[in-house]
Amino acid sequence: MNAHSQPAALAAGPRARQQRAKRLLRFIACGSVDHGKSTLIGRLLFEANQLFEDQLDALAADSRKLGSQGGELDYSLLLDGLAAEREQKITIDVAYRFFATDRRKFIVVDAPGHEQYTANMATGASAADLALVVVAANDGLTRQSKRHLVILSLLGIRNVVLAINKMDRVGWSRQAFMAVDAEFRAFAAGLGIDDIVSIPVAAKSGDNVVRRSPHTAWHDGPTLLDALEAAEPAILQPGPLRMPIQLVNRPDADFRGYSGLIVSGAVHIGMMVRLLPSGRVTRVARIVTFDGDLESAEAGRSVTLTFTDEVDASRGDLVAGVDQAPSASDRILARVFWIGDRALGPGQRYLLKLATSTATASVEPQLRVLDLDSRGLVEAPTIAPNEIGTCTLRLNRAIAAEPYAACRETGSFILIDPETFDTVAMGCIEQIPQSRSATLKSSSRRQFARWTETHARSLAKAMSWRTTGGIDTFVVTFVISGSTKIAGSVALADVVTKILIHYLHERVWALVPWGKR
Repeated sequence: MNAHSQPAALAAGPRARQQRAKRLLRFIACGSVDHGKSTLIGRLLFEANQLFEDQLDALAADSRKLGSQGGELDYSLLLDGLAAEREQKITIDVAYRFFATDRRKFIVVDAPGHEQYTANMATGASAADLALVVVAANDGLTRQSKRHLVILSLLGIRNVVLAINKMDRVGWSRQAFMAVDAEFRAFAAGLGIDDIVSIPVAAKSGDNVVRRSPHTAWHDGPTLLDALEAAEPAILQPGPLRMPIQLVNRPDADFRGYSGLIVSGAVHIGMMVRLLPSGRVTRVARIVTFDGDLESAEAGRSVTLTFTDEVDASRGDLVAGVDQAPSASDRILARVFWIGDRALGPGQRYLLKLATSTATASVEPQLRVLDLDSRGLVEAPTIAPNEIGTCTLRLNRAIAAEPYAACRETGSFILIDPETFDTVAMGCIEQIPQSRSATLKSSSRRQFARWTETHARSLAKAMSWRTTGGIDTFVVTFVISGSTKIAGSVALADVVTKILIHYLHERVWALVPWGKR
């Protein structure tokens, strides 16, 4: 058995217990097609002693039959498992691989680089803590590299290891390395990605993958493995309680519970919670699990909650902390990555799936598409396949939702074609606009306030008008009779009686909607 025959992660006894105690890092490896991403990951596994002897034998046989390295070991074949991948020499599906070193455990996601399979890359990135972005030194930053960076930013990934590969193709030039590094950092900075470690590598020969290369004496940074072992992804701060209801649990007539996974925050017995979209407030009575009742439970735990009050809740509703509940709205402004075969356009209808909630969504006008060069949004009639843009979606009912920056689980969604049931987009909520129903209600309240007159206003208008008219009556009567006494009596009687008549007249017209705007 050679040095590569026993993966460290599978050692027995105390060694295995030590491995289980190590921190786990999930990272995605992404990059443009033919930039050497799969070869780099395969070389990393080989150099880190993560291959059995029979795996090496199989790799040697596959390399002779399917490899592209002129008879040498083709490390990309370690992860490209589909027949089509081996034939075309590209990654199509997402490949997951576990490995461990003396310092850390890893789950690496090898994502496809071809534009046609960008959706698979986005799927793999959704659960990653860090991204390993591979860029070929002789090609530089491509449109697909930029698209990958935008998707990483969209999914909240801020830690990036940049492997500038194929340095041997540019003569190990420091200037070429610095040029790619500068271009990458400039583009990433506009997306909020600023934690970047750049490494010059050659995946084919293994330079700077695990051991330092003699060709890069000018590089004083870490090797690829050192950077991965030292990575410290941002720790998510505990958020407010969020538990989408998965199931109404009724094993018998005496028990009604609401089951689901706590995706954020914590819950405890006696806690006041708000149910959305209804807004009903109640108190937690029990926290039930398969192993018995709990006093409290945190994010990542599946539980069944019972409440002190009889509430009307069902699958798709959300249990949230009473003081930090999200809004319930029938409109959302979102950034979407479109993967459907037909372009997204105004008026189209899809099924929106957010957590456990499903609603029908129609696309409102004023679409915008992201320009990958300027990183700006430009107005467009449609959002084409593999494009990233923003749109406002109007839902057929209000659902509990919030911006992705506040909570990933209640701020992200997918769109499904209602005819084929294919997933056509993944989206992240950027803003919750005022719903149409709320806007109409607010407008109605304003109109009602503008149309309705108070009794005091009607009385004041009557007195003002009749006082003016009384003066006119006094003058006319005095001219005719020549007596101030007669003129004063007629004017006073006119004012008193007609104020009452005018007031009643105004009140009747205030109730008539005809002619109002």
